[in-house]
Amino acid sequence: MSSPITVALAGNPNSGKTSIFNSLTGARQHVGNYPGVTVEKKEGLCRHDGREIHVVDLPGTYSLTAYSIEELVARNFIVNQNPDVVVDIIDSSNLERNLYLAVQLIELKAPMVLAFNMSDVAKARGIEFDLDLLARLLGAPIVLTVGHKGIGRKELLDAIVRMADNPGGIDQPHIHYGKEIENELGQIRQIIAAGTTLADKYDYDTRWLALKLLENDREIQEQVGCGEAVAAAARSADHLATVVGDSPEVLIADRRYGFISGACQEAVRSTVETRHTASDKIDAVLTNRVLGLPIFLALMYLVFYVTFTFAATPMDWIDGMFSWLGDWITGLWPRGSYSALRSLLADGIIGGVGGVLVFLPNILLLFLAIAVLEDTGYMARAAFLLDRVMHKIGLHGKSFIPMLTGFGCSVPAIMATRTLDTRRDRMVTMLVVPLMSCGARLPIYLLIIPAFFPQAWRAPLVWCIYITGIALAIVCAKLLRSTLFKGDAQPFVMELPPYRMPTLRGLLTHMWHRGWLYLKKAGTIILGVSIILWAMTTFPRKTQFDRNYDAEAAGARSAFMVSVGDLNSQLHLPKGSAVLAKAVEAELDATVEQENYWEHQRGFDEAEQKKDASIKELTKGSGGETLAAFLDIRRTVKTTRTNFDQAVERGKTKEGTPEYAALVETRDAAMGQARKTNPRVYEAVFQYLDQVKAPFVRTIREIKHTQQAEELAYSTAGRIGRGMEGAIKPLGFDWKIGTALIGAFGAKEIFVAQLGIVYSVGGADEKSEALRDRLRENYTPLQGICIMLFCLISAPCMATIAITKKESNSWGWAMFQLAGLTALAYVVTLGVFQVGSLLV
Repeated sequence: MSSPITVALAGNPNSGKTSIFNSLTGARQHVGNYPGVTVEKKEGLCRHDGREIHVVDLPGTYSLTAYSIEELVARNFIVNQNPDVVVDIIDSSNLERNLYLAVQLIELKAPMVLAFNMSDVAKARGIEFDLDLLARLLGAPIVLTVGHKGIGRKELLDAIVRMADNPGGIDQPHIHYGKEIENELGQIRQIIAAGTTLADKYDYDTRWLALKLLENDREIQEQVGCGEAVAAAARSADHLATVVGDSPEVLIADRRYGFISGACQEAVRSTVETRHTASDKIDAVLTNRVLGLPIFLALMYLVFYVTFTFAATPMDWIDGMFSWLGDWITGLWPRGSYSALRSLLADGIIGGVGGVLVFLPNILLLFLAIAVLEDTGYMARAAFLLDRVMHKIGLHGKSFIPMLTGFGCSVPAIMATRTLDTRRDRMVTMLVVPLMSCGARLPIYLLIIPAFFPQAWRAPLVWCIYITGIALAIVCAKLLRSTLFKGDAQPFVMELPPYRMPTLRGLLTHMWHRGWLYLKKAGTIILGVSIILWAMTTFPRKTQFDRNYDAEAAGARSAFMVSVGDLNSQLHLPKGSAVLAKAVEAELDATVEQENYWEHQRGFDEAEQKKDASIKELTKGSGGETLAAFLDIRRTVKTTRTNFDQAVERGKTKEGTPEYAALVETRDAAMGQARKTNPRVYEAVFQYLDQVKAPFVRTIREIKHTQQAEELAYSTAGRIGRGMEGAIKPLGFDWKIGTALIGAFGAKEIFVAQLGIVYSVGGADEKSEALRDRLRENYTPLQGICIMLFCLISAPCMATIAITKKESNSWGWAMFQLAGLTALAYVVTLGVFQVGSLLV
């Protein structure tokens, strides 16, 4: 059986390398990181002529002179891993620039195949190649390909197999760098041969090592293990600069380009005059000084619309599925009993997994949109347009995309930093992205701002919060670039590739790989943190309470039944049988089930079935006709009210509009029809719903929520909240805010729900007037502003920390982000509260 072949794909960015990789490997590929760095590593498998071919897609790079992590990773893989074949993907419509990498591969003496990709574009531009002559000049077989259409795939695989079986079949050229450089190379090579083991260890060619030392390659200088050779290279560089007038790097690059130019003059010709291409005409509009930025902003709005609007429905599906699963798990235990295992499964594990998966539609759609922008060639134009602005804060234009995405969600925004070219830009961008106010913080603003400020102030305050985040991100980015990530900004030399129509397969491949990477890498950490947070808010459990909640609930039930007995008499139902009391007692059981096991739908459904069966028997006896009328009218009133409220909320209809008036008319017509059937019973129904049952339900809920608040205060999270009260008091916060902030580490929107628990108003959301009332009673508008500021700036959610760890490949940077943003939030909030307190 023939041995497998390892193939490394090399090539410039925008040369179509990814489309070749997808064409070769299809779905048989996976994505990870190279050890120790955040550079993406793609690998895949294919079979050809009975041979298994392992394909490694190296980072896109213009050169192998290791000035960036990508160049270093690509070069080290070729040199140290010794692949059987290196396929250099060439944009054949831009040949001379792309061949610079090929020349460096020739210097490495790598077994090489050249894939002249985008050959259709080259042909359309009137470029013709003498492939046989060019292959002899470059010392490598050449295959014409069109990657996104699969053209040339078989021919490329044939060439790979031939090269792997006969790597010495074509003689590679010897590139001559001129007399002066060659003399210096000879001297350095002699010293290397006598004084280093590096060449033997890695089978390095001594000429290549000498060339790298002469080019001042710091990586090779550190590895070479021969100080004399490094010193000799430095002397040679000084000598060449004196004699020739340029550094060795410039002289060597000139010779490489001279070799390329000579080869192209021999074997390449243009059949038509240079003309404006379709890409040039499109660029005249899309990169126009006046129109370019508005078009970009419109496209970004579209990306946001697709990502965060279209994803809403599948996110709700996933959320609903995990809620149902949690209810089902809960239903496996007897009602009324507590089980730590049930709580762990339903709240900790299922809640944690759901917290990971609920973001998946968001991430998939975002990366689908980014893939469209990249594969069409527009992403390079967007970076070009914004580079001047972003450069002022030490970043490149491409950083704008992740930062803009951060307004939706920090998790996909940090993943989007993989589109940036250098580690420095990636790290700075991912560290400041959480300062972009994500969608999860919006419920906090929507709760607090209406609680303290009039309508006219609300929109400006939201705008100010968002602007504050942007301003802090700019300041932090400049600070990071001048301290931890200081250094000259890399020149923005991104090529504007020709526009191309992306393939559906390529887009879906990009989208799925990013989504799988999120699930695979972030999921385990997020799940672990979810379980920790569950334990913190659950244990230790309190068994002895400050109040007798069972007795209070029983008292509320007794008072409820007395009121129902009065209604029984009012409707002239038989006093001895208390028909109405028995009917509503069955309903009461269902209500109590719902309040005690609100997360357990099965228990509520069983109680409803029991109630319906009991009532059916009651309507057969004395007073049954009146009781049936009462129950029918009550059902009509409840349904009409519910339909009206849902229609108003769904349509976001406001009072005074024609739509609202139409809904009121429909509601009143249904109510009028119910009144006509039996006015006396109709009035009793309203009395029961609004004056008897509603106060009882509120009382039961308050009892339950007060008990939950006492349990939370007794838990580890509550104790930490109380323990940190002294530290957060200068910010205007108390232990209740501190406890809510601990819960918010799971997800920022949990802050609102946690406040609802500690203030005994239950499952509150951003529209909860009861919770707003409690906030107004306990805090001032200044404290409300400080809460929003702290939530804006402070430690991002656990999902963000997890994805920062994975993208930076370091817990250190993730903890730096966590601690740094929390410290910044503390300082800013402290200043605002203390200064504000003096002014108010």
